[in-house]
This record gives sequence, structure tokens and C-alpha cells, in this order.
Amino acid sequence: MSNRWAFIPLVLLLAYACSPSQEQSAENSGAILTEGEGGRYYGGVFRMNETEYIKTLYPPAITDAFSNRVANQIYEGLFKFKPDNLSVINGLAESHTVDESGTVYTIRLRDDVYFHDDPCFSSGRGRKLIADDVAFCFTQVCTQSAQNQNFSVFSGLLKGADEYYRASAGGATPTFAVSGIEVLDQRTLRLTLTRPHATFLMSLAGPAGYIYPPEAWEKYGADMRIHPVGTGPFKLGTLEENISIILPKHERYWRKDQFGNQLPFLEALSIQFINSKNTELLEFRKTNLDMIYRLPTEHIIEILEHNQTGTGEFIKYELQREPEMVTQFLAFNMADKKLFSNRDLRKAISYAIDREKILNFALNNEGYAPGHHGITPPVFADYNISQVIGYQLNIDSARYYLARAGYPNGKGFPKIELMLNAEGDRNTNVAVEIQKQLNDYLNIQVEINTYPFAQLLERAYSGNFDVMRSAWYADYPSPENFLWVFYSGSLDRQNRGVAYPNIVRYNNVTFNRLYEQALRARSIQEANELFMRAEKVLMKDAPIIVLWYDEGYRLLQSYVKNFPNNPMQYRDLGEVYFQQARTLRSQ
Repeated sequence: MSNRWAFIPLVLLLAYACSPSQEQSAENSGAILTEGEGGRYYGGVFRMNETEYIKTLYPPAITDAFSNRVANQIYEGLFKFKPDNLSVINGLAESHTVDESGTVYTIRLRDDVYFHDDPCFSSGRGRKLIADDVAFCFTQVCTQSAQNQNFSVFSGLLKGADEYYRASAGGATPTFAVSGIEVLDQRTLRLTLTRPHATFLMSLAGPAGYIYPPEAWEKYGADMRIHPVGTGPFKLGTLEENISIILPKHERYWRKDQFGNQLPFLEALSIQFINSKNTELLEFRKTNLDMIYRLPTEHIIEILEHNQTGTGEFIKYELQREPEMVTQFLAFNMADKKLFSNRDLRKAISYAIDREKILNFALNNEGYAPGHHGITPPVFADYNISQVIGYQLNIDSARYYLARAGYPNGKGFPKIELMLNAEGDRNTNVAVEIQKQLNDYLNIQVEINTYPFAQLLERAYSGNFDVMRSAWYADYPSPENFLWVFYSGSLDRQNRGVAYPNIVRYNNVTFNRLYEQALRARSIQEANELFMRAEKVLMKDAPIIVLWYDEGYRLLQSYVKNFPNNPMQYRDLGEVYFQQARTLRSQ
């Protein structure tokens, strides 16, 4: 059953519904643009696609990139990333200070921020943001519930978070507050940590730090999955599950650009959910989409050739390429008594994968580098991942470890299931190649099964899988974020239910100790040295098979301007605008 709600102006719906002809590419559905300052223009509906439908738009439950790319336009945190260099800047926070111990953060809120208009407010009109809203949202992240998947961000770090989490088990309401969250006045908040943490502000720029009004939770509860209310540049207009989401602009948005233009420039965002990358590219070529991210593998060579030679159809589009903070891998289920709790078996399969062949042929080189090292992608200047010895194709080693695991030449080895989500044909192409390699080199039979993304995540978190195609998209620009995925500080609690982000159930005392020491380091250099040592331990245990380090390919219509491009695919569409060739009216 589809879900639709809320109101969007009829003019905007009509503009979206009208399919433009190929000659209208610069007109964006016939939109009339008005000129602002600095050569920027107001107007137009930005049309894009996601190959997987969102899992949720409720911040504590957001754990996937698809959901977050939508939610990031609706919500904001106290801090955000600057799109051009990913440095942390103030968002809803006007200013902040940190004491000498590095554990006490005093945060002053902006006084000009309003929530989106929504029926959750008694008048239907969004009210001003206050410090109580922030305290409520952070307390929700410290509360046990089926909807909260982000407690690991605060666990062991925010003072009193663990005690509150335990007290909220089974739906209980604790009789005390989280001691590390204090409202000093309605514009000032104090957060107290148990130890210094260099990337704390970065973590507040992600879903765990998104702010929404308590009224929305009180009215919608778990249905905030499809009823988001935030402060961001765009608000929810219509939502038709698995088909489309329209986000009109927030009329009382607080930000202005460097020229003093009130943001956002766009009238709305229109997000479709087309699974086929070929269909998505066709819609883009027909100018029914303004952007396509990740290209069909069979068109990669053609698009790159056109771009390099300056001839052919694709030169009329802007091609963006960027090595990404994304690592693609296979995850083993290492839970007790599971098949892949055997390290020799994991090593055997790791040595049996030809990563270069996958990158060159299954992906047509739509990737940055084969995954011959660790989980951290080679995009951090102060972190030399080449020092981490990973795995490359070595058939002799693969067969040696398979025999050590008790399955000489694959004898007696059960058929295993490789789970994946579709994301166009990309994942399927890779899975078929892996299936062939394991059969050819180790006589291992692999059954490939494709699941809807939400179902895949549920099975991952509950431990109901053998091997799963997965990926980690950085939440913030630090090697720590990639190693955090395997930290087992709260794994005992998670093993009784949901495990996130450590879906492989990795637990190594040495890795944990080095990771914790790195978190307490006094400098980035010292931290990275400890993270590197931890990553070497991780790769010796082979809980995952690193397949490749990703590179983002994006095509934009020529009239799209100021679209952010960075290794994290952090998208702030508040400053994106359209530019038309014809004469425009001045605003």
C-alpha cells in the first residue's frame, strides 16, 4: 500500500508531471527562473533518482546511504560538513566552546531557525528551534527501541548515555535524564563526554545528530519513517512509497549564501525510485532527470571516451568523478557456531577472489582501485593504507586454507547463499563473477539471492545470512569511521538482538584495545598510527573480503550549477541552482 500525505502547490505538481521534450533541457519542465545576486537563479524542480527505496526518514533509525541522502535535505544537525572540503562547520549551532579537558562542549544555538510547517504543531505552523529540542533528540538516541539504531554513536562516550540506555529497556521510561545532556537556557546546551573524542562534532553532523521537534514524535511515533519534520532547506510534500518523494522548499529556511541570497534556490526536489540503471540513464537522456549518480556499467567506456575525445552525445553533460570514502566488500557472518566463524575458511575465500578482474570486467573500471589492502579507502592523505597487507588472488593459498578448514578441494562444503540488493545491475554483475571464481578455484557452490534493500538490512542486523554484499559509506571523513564498524564494545548486548554497525559480529581483544587507545590519542598522527595497527589485526582475521575502493561517477544536465562533489557524497542541495540560456526576469 502506498502512503501519500501533505499538501504541495498545484503549480509545482503540474510542473513535475509535465515530461519535457529533449529540446527543453535548459528549461527544466518550462520553469521560469528569476535572477538573484552573484549570477544565481531561483526556480525549478531538481529531479533525481535512487535505485533503492528509503528504509526510513526517522533520524535514530537511519543507517543507510539511500535514506540519508534524502533525510539530509530535510534535517540538520548542530554541525554540518562544508561540501568542498568536508571540514566541520556550524549548522544549527551559532557557536561552541570546548573546555581544557576536551570533554565539555558548550553550544549556543542560532535564534533564527524554524521547523517546517506541519500538523504536529497545534497551529500547523513550525515554531522556533530551542535547546529542549536538541536534548530530546539526543535522549532518543540514548533510548532502547526498535526504531533506534544509532546508540553506538553515544555509547561509552556521552556521559550517562549507557545508564540511560539500560534503564530504558523494554519500553521503560527512566526516572532520570542523561547526565551528559544539560539545557542551560533555551539557546544554550552543554554536552559532557566521558573522554576526549576528536571526531565528536563530525558524528553530530550525521543522522544521530539530526534535530526534529518532540511534537513530531508525539504525533507520528514510528511513522516518522514517512513523516519527517526538520529544519532543513526542503520539507516533505508528497510521499508515494517505492515510487517518488517530492520535497518543496522550506519557505522560512534560515541560511543565505555568500551573496546574501536567501536559500534554497530550487522550488523543490523530486526523487524517483527506478531500480534499473539503464532506465535511469534513458530518463536522464530524455531530460526527465537532472542528475544520474553511478552509471550503467555497459555505458561507462562510451561515456569516458566521449569525455576524453570531446565528441559524441555525452559531451553535452557535465561528468563528475571523485574517489570516494566508500569501500565495497563481502561480509561473513562470524557469529558463534556459524560456518564462517572459522578463520581459515574466511582466508581461503579471501585468497580466491580476483579483485582486478571484478573491477576491470564486471564493473568496466567504475571504481578507484581493487581492494588489496584494508577496509579504509585510499583517500586520506595522512593515512597510508598501502601499509596494510590485505588479500590478492592466490589460488595455492586459497586451497591450502580451505584444506586447513576441513574442506580439501571443497569436499563436503555446503552450498552458501550470497545475499545482495540490486542497485541496478552492478551488484549482480559482481556477484556472478564471484560465484564463478569460487566454483572454478575452490569447488564452492554459491547461490545468489537478491533482496529489497530494507529486507537485506533486517537480515544483516539480525545475523540471518551466510555472506552478504555490503559497503561502508563514511559518515565522517576519518579512518576511525571505517574501523568503528568492527569495534565490539557493545557486541554482547547486540548479539541478543540487532547488531549495527558490526554486522559480522567481529570480536578481537587486541583490535578493541588499539581502537580504544586511538580514540584517546592526543594527536591525529598518534591516532592514525594506532588505527593502522588495529586495521592490520582486522585484516589478518579476514572478517570481510574487501572487493574494491569506489569512485563516484555522476552526470549532470548542463544547466545544473553548484552541485556539490566530494569523496563522501555529502549533498547539500540548498545552494544548487539552474541556469537558462534565455533572457531571465530579475528578482
